[in-house]
Amino acid sequence: MGCVIDGCPAGLEISTNEIEKELERRRPGSAHGSRDETDTPEILSGIFEGKTLGSPIAIIVKNKNQNSGDYDRLKDIYRPGHADFTWQAKYGFRDHRGGGRSSGRETLSRVAAGAVAKKLLSLHGIAVSAQSLSSPDIEKLRAEGDSAGGIISCKVTGVPAGLGEPVFDKLDARLAAAVISIGACKGIEFGAGFSAAEMKGSENNDQPCENGNGKYATNNCGGILGGISTGQDILFKAAFKPTPSISKKQKAYDKNGSIQEIEIKGRHDTCIVPRAVVVVEAMTALVLADFLLLSRVSKI
Repeated sequence: MGCVIDGCPAGLEISTNEIEKELERRRPGSAHGSRDETDTPEILSGIFEGKTLGSPIAIIVKNKNQNSGDYDRLKDIYRPGHADFTWQAKYGFRDHRGGGRSSGRETLSRVAAGAVAKKLLSLHGIAVSAQSLSSPDIEKLRAEGDSAGGIISCKVTGVPAGLGEPVFDKLDARLAAAVISIGACKGIEFGAGFSAAEMKGSENNDQPCENGNGKYATNNCGGILGGISTGQDILFKAAFKPTPSISKKQKAYDKNGSIQEIEIKGRHDTCIVPRAVVVVEAMTALVLADFLLLSRVSKI
């Protein structure tokens, strides 16, 4: 797996260790019940003597613990909850040895790129922090051969007012697209989110604090109004579906339209949410880095 990061300014100090530290946070392993990889990044271009050159940055991470044979028995079956059928429908052909570009493995590339974006944001006092709000009983789920999803909350501090481009590149629209692009993500809400639909305008509108100082008593807007950052913290929550690969018996269609009963064996996460936290941070950082760079040329 790997990535190419284009558009990063020259002179940004970034080390392999900083990238590896982020990758370690999403690294699979026995604690998650999945494949165990070292996830050691190798920088191929774009960085010299610890600083970015302004040219594309290429990073590669070599897989060392693949076992493609695990998938042979599912060659002609469309696994429930996976993109097997839709990939076949779109391209007419697919590699059955895993999920490919729809696999959770590809989030490694997002995190590697996100490490660079986070470093750029930190120079401007912007910090991205996410956490899991879910605590499923992993041991019980494993014993049942089942899995769980969950919710991740994300908070961005230090964001200046004015980031975002109306109408089709609104900051929340771009963040939503970036987070929803993570394979298992099925929903996102900013600030009060869906609960805002049950509020009155007088309740949803953020009111100034009594002592002023440009602060607000609430942040129902999630730090974004009109698609542009307000200067408040950016707040959102993202919902992730359960891992579709489970050992519990399920029914599935095969390529001939017949129904088969299957049990999916192999090294799969019981819950991907803990590992997805850093992926959410990475996608958020990449979007904000883009808008930060764009803001440099939006004013005289």
